[in-house]
Amino acid sequence: MRDLGVGFGYLMKGQRWVAQHGKQYGVSLLPGLITLVLYAGALVALALWGSDAVGWATPFADDWASPWRGYFRGFLTVLLFGLALLLSVLTFTAVTLLIGQPFYESLSEKVDIAESGHAPESGLPLWRELWISARDSLRVVVRALLWGVLLFGLGFIPVVGQTVVPVIGFCVTGFFLVEELTAVALQRRGVELRERLALLRSRKQLAWGFGTPLAVVFLVPFVAVFLMPGAVAGATLMARDLLGENGSEDDGASAGAGQDSDAATRRMPLT
Repeated sequence: MRDLGVGFGYLMKGQRWVAQHGKQYGVSLLPGLITLVLYAGALVALALWGSDAVGWATPFADDWASPWRGYFRGFLTVLLFGLALLLSVLTFTAVTLLIGQPFYESLSEKVDIAESGHAPESGLPLWRELWISARDSLRVVVRALLWGVLLFGLGFIPVVGQTVVPVIGFCVTGFFLVEELTAVALQRRGVELRERLALLRSRKQLAWGFGTPLAVVFLVPFVAVFLMPGAVAGATLMARDLLGENGSEDDGASAGAGQDSDAATRRMPLT
């Protein structure tokens, strides 16, 4: 249970860090604002023309008697918009990180330098880093969507679907948010997706403590824009913890686990 508080503490430390570095914070807001405008435009377009798209996709209902045709297409329109909102929540972080890769890399490096005096580098060209980030983000989004479909189906179970399932949903979303955010720092250290997921699974409560409250507030994309820089800074601090780089801030057990992970990381090629 201690790790829940530690994870939430990293989230708060990240927000404090960017608050103390105003210039870095201002620059890091740009990717989130760009993504917000793109998503808002797409959702507005869907709200305006979603019913037309549903009508075009369901020609077999043209001859249905009223009001069943309207009910059917209205339900599909609402479902389409709801799925679009879910997809926007699941992908907002990934798309923002992809658009803002250079900005967030710079922010993460500055956090590393502030903590230890140096920042690990991948040694890869920018285009290669962008390709790896896009590839890994797509893999994570696919995993998140599979979980989303499963939880959506479980949501129809009486009582459990309206109580337990939403809580699980926030925990799952938070876990994948943490993976996306820590990837900024861990990718520079040559830690690949499979190893990143293994690190987070080994300390699920740490990931939940950081990611679950973030998943709740990220339901409002406008809020997500302003919290994203601090989330990247806090995730960098968490990545250092996962790899045992925080020294005295870790307890013995955490440091031992991190050292093992760090040793495994050093043996991995930067691909």
